[in-house]
Amino acid sequence: MEFFNIDGRLLETAKKAEEMASEQFAKISETAEYNGNKVLSAFINNRVSEMHLKGTIGYGYNDDGRDKLDMVYAEVFRTEDALVRHSFVNGTHALSTALFGVLRPNDTLLCVTGAPYDTLTEVINGEHGGSLKEFGVKYAQVDLLPDGTPDLEGIKAAVAKGCKVAYIQRSRGYSLRDSLSI
Repeated sequence: MEFFNIDGRLLETAKKAEEMASEQFAKISETAEYNGNKVLSAFINNRVSEMHLKGTIGYGYNDDGRDKLDMVYAEVFRTEDALVRHSFVNGTHALSTALFGVLRPNDTLLCVTGAPYDTLTEVINGEHGGSLKEFGVKYAQVDLLPDGTPDLEGIKAAVAKGCKVAYIQRSRGYSLRDSLSI
């Protein structure tokens, strides 16, 4: 390549590597096209127009754009509803909002993949005020088996005792286990 004075052997190696990976690149392109069409369809199905893309002032009352964005996300991710906000500052913030939204005093939160992230543990059992525990929510936990897989029998037994939410943490968090796959 004349502009950067790159050795021709390196360019040839790069070309061969791209050819070897071409099948995978094609699959990635196919997935990207599918997902792009899914998003466009959600915009069309939810009748998103220019008026929904304009900013708002004040407190956001009757913010049709925000509501439409929630509807688009819900359709794209095939969920009952969605809550899309720039004000969620991290995953713990979003998860705690969801947990406080569905759990009530005397409900049980069951973590079926062992202890959650340290930050979420504070939300669940924290002693500094504002935790689910202080709100009256009970906590139960089923640890993973020694091989790192979910303890299905333990989960069945814990669910039989009653729980409102079964929480699955796929990510390893700060533990040494592998992340769980779907």
